[in-house]
Amino acid sequence: MHPNNPTGSYVHASEFDPLNKFCAQHELALIVDEVFLDYALDDSPHASFAGNRDVLTFTLSGLSKISALPQMKVAWLVTSGPETQVNAAMERLEVIADTYLSMNAPVQWAIPVLLEQRHAIQGQLRERVKSNLAKLDRRLESAKAYQRLALEGGWYAVLRVPVTRSDEELAIELVREKSVLVHPGHFYDFPSDGYLVLSLITAPDDFVGGIEKLLEFMVR
Repeated sequence: MHPNNPTGSYVHASEFDPLNKFCAQHELALIVDEVFLDYALDDSPHASFAGNRDVLTFTLSGLSKISALPQMKVAWLVTSGPETQVNAAMERLEVIADTYLSMNAPVQWAIPVLLEQRHAIQGQLRERVKSNLAKLDRRLESAKAYQRLALEGGWYAVLRVPVTRSDEELAIELVREKSVLVHPGHFYDFPSDGYLVLSLITAPDDFVGGIEKLLEFMVR
């Protein structure tokens, strides 16, 4: 993913060429999910892989994240790379597209408006993410046993916590005893326990309350 979910790390300009060379050497295609591309914490634009011409690249996105409309079920795929490889890929993609039902007509007509409206909703979401992140960091200043991993974009934060039980057990206990929802790190293939994933688009008061309940629960 670009940026990665949930760590929020982008692929930087200096990493594009080595990544392309590796894929070319091993005859690999790049599949890049860019649903969080527009949610950089510093509000700066990041280059999309949709313009990548060096190796066969499939770049994915959709309204679910860029317009915060998961219920609309609108997504797309951009194919780029060497012309011969792109042409061959497009022929196969056409077969796949014809195999499944097409997107419903009302949503297709609504796409231009929904895409235009993303600018307003993205601004609101970025402000909420940054505000909640700042509140989390302030609270962690007095909770030295916990660490928030570095974040460049997206709308999740990864919290490093003391390992007192498995992440799954901790997540289940939190929702049962404190009504606090978090994702255990194993959902995202973290290599060990001690990672919780927090949503930064939660309503501010709920977010602050949830952090307090989480930390209170952890020190029992």
